[in-house]
Amino acid sequence: MALFRGAKLAFNLARTNPASMIVPVRNHWNKDFKPGKYPETEAERLAAAKKYNMHPDEYQPYPDDGEGYGDYPKLPDEPVEMKDPYYPYDFPELKRNFNEPVHIEYTLWSEDRFGYSEKPRFSLKYQFLMFTGVLAACFGIYYFLEDYKVFRPVVPKQLPGDGKVHYTFESK
Repeated sequence: MALFRGAKLAFNLARTNPASMIVPVRNHWNKDFKPGKYPETEAERLAAAKKYNMHPDEYQPYPDDGEGYGDYPKLPDEPVEMKDPYYPYDFPELKRNFNEPVHIEYTLWSEDRFGYSEKPRFSLKYQFLMFTGVLAACFGIYYFLEDYKVFRPVVPKQLPGDGKVHYTFESK
């Protein structure tokens, strides 16, 4: 019933004042973030830096090698998890600020992925030694304990046809 009342109210508002149904959108369209052509001149480079809200000294486009990135800025390969957790971001759950450009490979650098610039906890040499040590311990346990058979202790099954008397009904 409430759905019909809401639809009726919207219909009446649109009929009396059509401008009331127009909602102003204050954010950007997707076409604004579509990369333009590669900047050839300094003026195009400055315009592209302004388009992506970057300082001209920090703006550096991807090389024009046919990948089609155009004037999109080449951002540092820094995973989200390596960003400062105490910085007051506009969107703290994403560690992003408003109108901050997104890395071209955002799916690789998001927080639920592996951080490539993160220093490993153990060196590769130490990891290899740990792996071979665990493998050698498992092999040693198998080799030295192979002769000791582990089984469930059970008595042989008593069958009536084996010739033995298992019970009698005689009283003593």
